[in-house]
Amino acid sequence: MATEASNEQSITSYDDPDAPWNQEFSEADMANWNTDVIREFRENDGKVGGDYAGATLLLLTTTGAKSGKQHMVPLGALFRGETMYVSSFMEDRYPAWYHNVRADPRVTIELGTQKYAAVAEVLTGERYAEFAAWAMAENPLLADFQSKTDKPLPLVVLRRESASTTS
Repeated sequence: MATEASNEQSITSYDDPDAPWNQEFSEADMANWNTDVIREFRENDGKVGGDYAGATLLLLTTTGAKSGKQHMVPLGALFRGETMYVSSFMEDRYPAWYHNVRADPRVTIELGTQKYAAVAEVLTGERYAEFAAWAMAENPLLADFQSKTDKPLPLVVLRRESASTTS
């Protein structure tokens, strides 16, 4: 699953059996997951229901690190003041979107009804440590998940490149 933004009021632990990421899905369900969320996002001006009702989602379009093709993924839009960032739970490896922005930080973001060019900054070193400490303190689900893995969670800041709309 691409995002942790979900029913944050009722889900307080990554291991919660009711959390959407702990449900069993068929291969067909998983293959269609992002497609269905993207469709619903676009049909409803950035709003989706189900497990993501009330969450602020964005669509992040990246360029494949290996393929060079465009890839879109829905992620929870997280904020530190005016700074937008994304993160993701991960299984045994970092998600494709993270590898893609490391290779090419130029991205497109759809947030609500807006679509714009942005630059993704993969946080590292001291900047990562400071930001991660803040993010874990502010987001109990990220902190809970981080406590269960040895890999540092991906933290990526997104900065709008211009106010012009892309197509």
